Amino acid sequence: MNTQTLALRIDAPMQSWGVRSRFIKRDTASEPTKSGVVGLLASARGTDRNDDAAIEELARLEMGVRIDREGLLERDFHTAQEVPNTMGTGHRTVISDRYYLADALFLVVLRGSAALLHELEEVVQRPHWPLFFGRKAFVPAAPLVEPASERERWGTGLSSRSLEDVLEHHPWLERDPERREEMLRLEQDQRRLRTVIDVRPDHEHAERRHDLPLSFTEGARRYGSRAVRVGQVPLTDDMIGGRTARTEGGATCI
Repeated sequence: MNTQTLALRIDAPMQSWGVRSRFIKRDTASEPTKSGVVGLLASARGTDRNDDAAIEELARLEMGVRIDREGLLERDFHTAQEVPNTMGTGHRTVISDRYYLADALFLVVLRGSAALLHELEEVVQRPHWPLFFGRKAFVPAAPLVEPASERERWGTGLSSRSLEDVLEHHPWLERDPERREEMLRLEQDQRRLRTVIDVRPDHEHAERRHDLPLSFTEGARRYGSRAVRVGQVPLTDDMIGGRTARTEGGATCI
């Protein structure tokens, strides 16, 4: 099978990637989950939530995440009134804690069939349904795939490189000049980006994540487990400066 990789920018002021959300406590993982990314792609593609075969096709994609900016964990104290009770005989007020990530930035890399990834690159630029990161109010702050004029600078989109190679060498997605300059002033051994990559279950450093979607059918959602390896990649001067930047006097010129 002809395979490729697809690099996506996941960038928003607020994001929520729930794993164990139940009832009055809605959690978030510290990086995009497999179920969250599959749901995002399914929305872009216009896939019906009852189409288990289409969900399975997306879930089979190999996924790697690089955390280009760790988010801050925040809590929203949420009150909902006039919520029907389980017996349907009255209403109540429900108070819940809803957690989300603020100011986070991620590089998500997918590997799979070239034909499928070509389609996904197209639909995330012209989605069938609106895209959001975990909650409908958490919309993207930037395109998931850069416009053609920005591709060379930021590198998102399709590639024939391996998933690991993209995670290790893709330009840093941070756009803030002050943050970029601050990072350039650090010693090389202080610049590390966390990564979470799909691996085989028998990998020596495998960790289990229960976020593999099997079905999004309303009232019958099902999830399985996947194996991931958590690691780090060095953030080099070239990655910080990008392909068209240079460093002069400690500042980054773009």
